[in-house]
Formats: sequence, structure tokens, C-alpha cells
Amino acid sequence: MSSQLGSEASFEATTLGFLRRQFTRPKPLSAEITLDGRVAIVTGSNVGLGLSACKQLLQLGLSHLVMGVRSQAKGDVAASQLRKSFPSALISVWIIDMESYDSVCAFASRCASLDKIDIVILNAGLIKTPYTVVQATGNEVTLQVNYLSTALLTILLLPILKAMKVGSDSRPPVISIVGSDLMYEHEVELKGPVLPQFQQEETFNQFSSYGKSKLLQTLFVSKLAEFVNPNDVLVNVSNPGMTGGTDFFRGYPALMMKLIAIGQWILARPVNVAATTYLDAVFVQGEKSHGSFTSDWTIKPYPKLWYTPEGQELKERLWEETMEELNFVGAAKIMNDLKS
Repeated sequence: MSSQLGSEASFEATTLGFLRRQFTRPKPLSAEITLDGRVAIVTGSNVGLGLSACKQLLQLGLSHLVMGVRSQAKGDVAASQLRKSFPSALISVWIIDMESYDSVCAFASRCASLDKIDIVILNAGLIKTPYTVVQATGNEVTLQVNYLSTALLTILLLPILKAMKVGSDSRPPVISIVGSDLMYEHEVELKGPVLPQFQQEETFNQFSSYGKSKLLQTLFVSKLAEFVNPNDVLVNVSNPGMTGGTDFFRGYPALMMKLIAIGQWILARPVNVAATTYLDAVFVQGEKSHGSFTSDWTIKPYPKLWYTPEGQELKERLWEETMEELNFVGAAKIMNDLKS
């Protein structure tokens, strides 16, 4: 449905568009939603938005929660708190390091050992300065974590979720990839290769790199949806908006943190409110959100370049480069098998 909202795309990229999104009032979930017998996976789930989403899923009666975290110790602390509040739920802590392809593949293999998976929220992400290269892959770390490893995990999980779907189940499994409306404010070069644009240290800016990585996510999901039947697995992008009360900017200089805190005090959503956008993307928007960008408890347009011939060429080029980067797992074959 995002594909039908091109007339609204320009406004979303304006300051007024941002303010309207930030001050949109939350829409409550239906009281009829219950997750008894359901299994959910949430990455980046020991703090902030991920942890809040976990709590809200458990409040709906979720039977089994898999917390994908980078630190076992920190994950165990968060899980112990949740177990006290939700003693009837099974809460597992599994390691996934989004800087490592091997770790992502191992996590996906472990997911295949579950009896079923109903909900996947890929929340893990970062914004980082200075320019940093992941030695194992040679990729800039923002590109690696926010885009490439997230794309890899999505591709690996798709056939697993499809195989686990119960034929009579009226609700297909859902993968919601956490994006950002900062994608509206950033563009990549429309000519030439896409991924190498992130490898230029001399032009690196952490906020720009983050916004561009989220732009790539949305382009990727809009193409991926062409290969996946939403009745098998529904895939969308969910945007929580500017959110306070998270560790997202950890490690930044003290002065920068104070400036960020002021901006968040004025504009940011509380973390528990922002996390409800994830649940809205998973439970409310339904088939019309397949391949779409969801934000503010509704479906929003793609960035305006998506609606141009140049943007479509960029999407196709990004897809081919991504398939080539992830060729070591046979990504293109996985996707073609899903389509056929």
C-alpha cells in the first residue's frame, strides 16, 4: 500500500511532516488480541524499544519469547526481570552479533529448531561514530548492522517461517524490520553502485549513514515483497519515530548527549508508546502492509525517490548488489525458491 501513496511522499520529508508524525496520537490495540500459544523473536531486546516491545508482547499472553541479544550477561539481566513479571511465559536468551555473518547464520539455524514462530521484530540497530569497518566483512559498521546483516537474517528466516505456518491459521507469521523516518531526509547517489557509497571514510557522517541505511532497508523490503506471498509470511518495515528513554546514543560526547536530551524532551515519544508501533505493524495493518513502511499506527509512503524511474532503477541495483554480497548463503536462490 505504500506504493499507492506517492502523492504524500514529499510532505513526509518536510519539517511539518516530521512534526505531524511525532504528535500523532497512539491507536490502542484491539482487546481481542491474545498471544497464548504464540512464539515471538525480538532482536536488540535487552534495552529500550526492544525490551519494551517484549513486555507488551508478554502482556498480551505470549507463550514463548526469544530475546536476540549481543551480550549474554545483559540479556540474562533483562530476561530475569521479565520472568518475575511474567512467570508463566518461557523466555529464552539467544546470542546474535549483527556485525558477524556467522553469528547471524547461527542464530537463524537455532530459530529453525523451534516448533513454530509467529512474530519476528528485527529491532537491533545502531548509529555510530567515528567511521568504523567490521574487519570480518570489510563493511562500514552501520551498513553492516542496519542493512546487510538485517537483510541476511530476514532472508534466512523467511523459508523457516513459511515451513512452520499452520495451514488453517488465519494469521500468517510476520517479520517486521525496524526502520526510521530519517530515511525521508537522506538520499544516496542514483548513479553507479550503491553499497560502496557507505565505504567512503572522507565523507562519512554518522547521522547521514544511519538515515541512508534505513533508506536501503525500505527499498530492500519493497523489492523482497515481490518474492514472498503475504499469506505465507508477511514482511513490513515499522518506524517508532523519535523516542526518548533508550540507549541509542550511548557513547556520544556529554555535550552532544545534552543537546539530544533537550530535543527529545520536546519532541520524543516515551519508549512504551513508541514500541506500540511495532505491535501495530505486526497485528493491525495486515496484508496491506506487506512490503510497506508503517509509521504512527498507519501505513506511510516510501521516500519520494521510490516513485521515480531513477528510484526504481536504484532499488533493482541495490537488490542485485545485496544478492551478490549474500551469495555465500545462496540468497538469490532462497528468494527465487520462495517466489516459485
